[in-house]
Amino acid sequence: MSPTSPQSAGPKLRVGFYRRSCPRAEKIVRAAVWKALSKSPVIGAGLIRLHFHDCFVQGCDASVLLDPTVANPQPEKLSPPNFPSLRGFEVIDAAKKALEKVCPGKVSCADIIAFASRDASSILSRGRISFRMPAGRLDGRVSLSSEALQFLPPPFFNLSQLIGSFKAKNLDADDLVVLSGAHTIGASHCSSFTDRLPPNPSNMNPAFATMLQRKCPASPNITNDPTVVQDIVTPNRLDTRYYTNLLKHNVLFTSDAALLTSRHTTRKVLQNAFIPRKWERKFARALVKMAAIEIKTAANGEIRNMCRVINN
Repeated sequence: MSPTSPQSAGPKLRVGFYRRSCPRAEKIVRAAVWKALSKSPVIGAGLIRLHFHDCFVQGCDASVLLDPTVANPQPEKLSPPNFPSLRGFEVIDAAKKALEKVCPGKVSCADIIAFASRDASSILSRGRISFRMPAGRLDGRVSLSSEALQFLPPPFFNLSQLIGSFKAKNLDADDLVVLSGAHTIGASHCSSFTDRLPPNPSNMNPAFATMLQRKCPASPNITNDPTVVQDIVTPNRLDTRYYTNLLKHNVLFTSDAALLTSRHTTRKVLQNAFIPRKWERKFARALVKMAAIEIKTAANGEIRNMCRVINN
């Protein structure tokens, strides 16, 4: 399957971009992802989230990978939405190191993130989500903590705020509902959802809330903020369980519950819950569409030698 989507003005991404310049590129990335997930499946969720957090800030340009420097002490990766919860950096580093040995200076870190997200989706869905990812992205040179706060939708957003956040990135309400399905994997810090636990008002299933209260402190802080899996039924499988959990009010975030606050998004939730194969196809298309956000040009992009630092 090869989903396609309209791209904003800029370089054209295409499937098989490295066919001549680095024929083994996608296989090398896939091997790095396989190795990481065989040791810790939760890294797969981290790689998909890493892709989302990269693309929503400065576009899909690997700006989320840049380490702090004297000139830029607060890059995206140190912003509250990313630190300390974002993971998968070491997988990207391992893939880049292997690629530089075979094809030095050919494969961008932004493309490695996109390939890794695709591969993690395939592995965690037991191969049910399988698609080709267009490539040809360049790496950005700008990474600001403040922009992560500005553009990444937080877990307390309501539906209109979520739709606005996605619309700003050329994604629609259907993409929002489909991509939210990734919350069927991975874990979340208690601080992201304790505002929905008693005595605070929410429509969370009382039994689910009680279970979470046993795992989370009443007032999480930086030294006491445990994590819980987002899907207690199949936590390491990318499937439609998120939507059935949502219909039972067994979800963590305000932004999850918000999907049931309009007729249109509720209808989409129901479709995704009960027609898994259709959701799998839509998830692939939405991931490709997201992966085309604000692609850099030669004027403002490069192919980094190391993913954590810009080239000199």
